[in-house]
Amino acid sequence: MLKEVNKFVKEFLEFSKDKPIRIISHYDTDGITSATILAKTFKRLDKKFTIRIVKGLEEQIIQQELKRQPKETLIFSDLASGSIEHFQNLQEPIFILDHHEIDKTKLNDKIKILNPHLTTSPEDNEATGAGICYLFSKAISQENQDLSSLAIIGMIGDRHESNLSKINQQIVEDAHDLQIKKGLVIYPATRPLRRSLEWSTSPYIPGVTGNGPGAMELLRETEINYDKSLLDLNEDEMSKLITAVTIRRAQHNKMEDIVGNLYLLKFFNTKEDVREISVLINACSRLGHSDIAISYCLENEKAKVKALDIYTQYKQELVSGLKVAEKMEKIKGKGFVILNAKDQIKDVIVGTICSMLSSSPTYNEGTILIGMAYNEDKIKVSARIAGQEGRNLKEILEKTVVAFKIQNPEATAEVGGHHFAAGCLVEREKESLFIEALKKELEIEIVKI
Repeated sequence: MLKEVNKFVKEFLEFSKDKPIRIISHYDTDGITSATILAKTFKRLDKKFTIRIVKGLEEQIIQQELKRQPKETLIFSDLASGSIEHFQNLQEPIFILDHHEIDKTKLNDKIKILNPHLTTSPEDNEATGAGICYLFSKAISQENQDLSSLAIIGMIGDRHESNLSKINQQIVEDAHDLQIKKGLVIYPATRPLRRSLEWSTSPYIPGVTGNGPGAMELLRETEINYDKSLLDLNEDEMSKLITAVTIRRAQHNKMEDIVGNLYLLKFFNTKEDVREISVLINACSRLGHSDIAISYCLENEKAKVKALDIYTQYKQELVSGLKVAEKMEKIKGKGFVILNAKDQIKDVIVGTICSMLSSSPTYNEGTILIGMAYNEDKIKVSARIAGQEGRNLKEILEKTVVAFKIQNPEATAEVGGHHFAAGCLVEREKESLFIEALKKELEIEIVKI
């Protein structure tokens, strides 16, 4: 991939030589860390730039940004691969650093793009948006190697840590302040276990997640001091804790869901659990504070204080949202469950709630979980899959939208995401029609299997 990166860098630096740069990035952890890597890179080059963080690339947003041409150079990070059809009549080049699936047939010479799916070895080159931005930054200057820590936060945020590709392995090796330890994958590994267990949403632990007394009971059983952190545990204590969690998740038969690598980075001059950093960044952005998320990534002390407050609020939202999701009436079919939360769960966390439920023992491996929540005049649809294997969720949503638009030609719906996590936005007034189209597509997929 080195050749592609170097070509992209050369074209970008040449084109943006006398122009300010506009960074448009996604609002999740990977998108925020991508934008921060680019911001730090351009600052070191003494280039003028602005940043816009978006939930998704709707056509209206794309048209707004394209109006900035030719005065500004547009660079998209952690998005745009799924919106290539909107870039067919460009007068000026745009630049894209992304890792999502892409329709190669819609590319043209004005779309300058770095994406692992366009290389000869997609699996070896698999990386997150932040990882691609880091490769771009490092190719500009080897001095940017310190930005590998932000790429790792993006990698953990997008859950790419369990099976590292060659590119991700290289990024890990570039990070000098990184420590990796094997253990129970609850987070944060640096905080008292009574709190880490109570707030553990991934993995979900029945009778413990969202239940303080339940967490204390588990620690009493294992005879582990409740003020110890995961990092404080010796081998025997770690083994006892893993056994206790496994028993409570007896229906969930995969050990790899709860045991793995704990990643620890020096952040704000303190050793921190990378999973907690990534969730905190995600919390800030999803609750409408992407500016604080970026400032936190830049290790601004004032932003850290605000971010911690937002993070506490976010955890409370998740636990209450999880309780709502567990109790609500669901639309069930063979191999799928649709949770139509309407206005009972915030649209910005409905995908996270589905991810949490997908790691719970309630659902069999391969079950598709679709969460729906109101977003003003639209509905946010988020798809997740229980376990590590199953059908391509982005494909399923794309087929649903195609069928839905045939029946409703005037409807609008945008799909994004990848194999194991995908989403789309649908007009709220078409709610029942979309659900019917979705059920039909999910049932067709089951018949195929």
